[in-house]
Amino acid sequence: MQFDEVKIYVRSGDGGDGVIAFRREKFVPRGGPSGGDGGNGGAIILKVNPKINTLLTFQKRLHFRAENGGKGGGRDMTGGTADHLEIEVPAGTVVRDAESGILIADLVRPDDRVIILKGGKGGKGNARFATASNQAPRFAEKGEPGIELWLKLELKLIADVGIIGVPNAGKSTLLSVVSNAKPKIANYPFTTLEPNLGAVAYDDRDLVFADIPGLIEGAHQGVGLGHSFLRHIQRTRVLIHLLDGASETPLVDYNQINTELALYDEKLIEKQQLVVFNKIDLPEAQAQWPELEAALKARGIPVMAISAASQQNVRDLVQKVFQLVSTLPEQEVSEVIAEKPLYEMPEDADLFKITRGDDGSYHVTGRRIERAAAMTYWDYEEAVMRFQNLLEALGISEALEKAGVKVGDTVFIGEFELEWSE
Repeated sequence: MQFDEVKIYVRSGDGGDGVIAFRREKFVPRGGPSGGDGGNGGAIILKVNPKINTLLTFQKRLHFRAENGGKGGGRDMTGGTADHLEIEVPAGTVVRDAESGILIADLVRPDDRVIILKGGKGGKGNARFATASNQAPRFAEKGEPGIELWLKLELKLIADVGIIGVPNAGKSTLLSVVSNAKPKIANYPFTTLEPNLGAVAYDDRDLVFADIPGLIEGAHQGVGLGHSFLRHIQRTRVLIHLLDGASETPLVDYNQINTELALYDEKLIEKQQLVVFNKIDLPEAQAQWPELEAALKARGIPVMAISAASQQNVRDLVQKVFQLVSTLPEQEVSEVIAEKPLYEMPEDADLFKITRGDDGSYHVTGRRIERAAAMTYWDYEEAVMRFQNLLEALGISEALEKAGVKVGDTVFIGEFELEWSE
């Protein structure tokens, strides 16, 4: 199973309920309302942990729920605010809404941290509703419900240099020779099923190299897990395009890989490439080398020959890579995108929709009215009247009447079933 892409479920905490309470003290016959507010629910936060390199931790846990806020109390006591739930991800994690695919955040730096969902606000206690005309309100608010969301996490490795090529070109061998990485190496295609990272030091500098699993024809369409592999190339600054000296058609392989890069993301073909002919220690590679070198140089494409297995010319390759990277401008670092919670009311927050069910019932849907229904204490008449006023203020009552609602009809607002009355 690949763990550079995963879907997780997140839900922020509900706000705590506000309470209905009154002061009851000796010699204070009319103490007034004293119901406190509920505490805010916990938020869902994603933050980068530099020590994590994969999304493998989500193999065991895919559901994350933040804690709910505490209920308010008498004597104007506010409920406790819930702790936020922080979910750690590796640097290079791209966060999307799983349903729409909308990009939420791109977390690339060690200190990146973003609030994905804010917790529900605590409901107001009855003390907050006291007015000159209603000095003893007998209603309060329930806590605002938390928000649930399915997220799609994609990991794009953050490497300076990506090693690409067809399967079995020797990418893992090259990485093991030039770096501290110890990838699995075998003489058959698709030995590497996930990218490997290795740090390469030269003089007083170091770069991170990534061995990208072998690309095949159709990779841009996802063939052979192509999407998973191509994704990791997008952040690299330089590509080592490794050609298999044992292949019968290395020039065809070269063209095929570049075609797949361009079809997946046309910007990939613009990246700086070092074309490297591997396995020059083999007789068949030595026989092909003069013709291949001449063909590429005729196109204005410099190429060098190495043997990763015997380390022939490998040091020269590393030196060229470091020289090339030093000439490139500093790479721009993506900014964290989600500066505000996804569920924030848009400009059309007051909009609603009325539909009829097969049984003749009326269904009212709308972000604001559904949340208001969830925060209403239906057992208290004053709370119900307050909700009725909101229906009228938003024009929902008038719209229902135009739609034909009559006394006794069933009206659903979100998950709440109500009976229409005058």
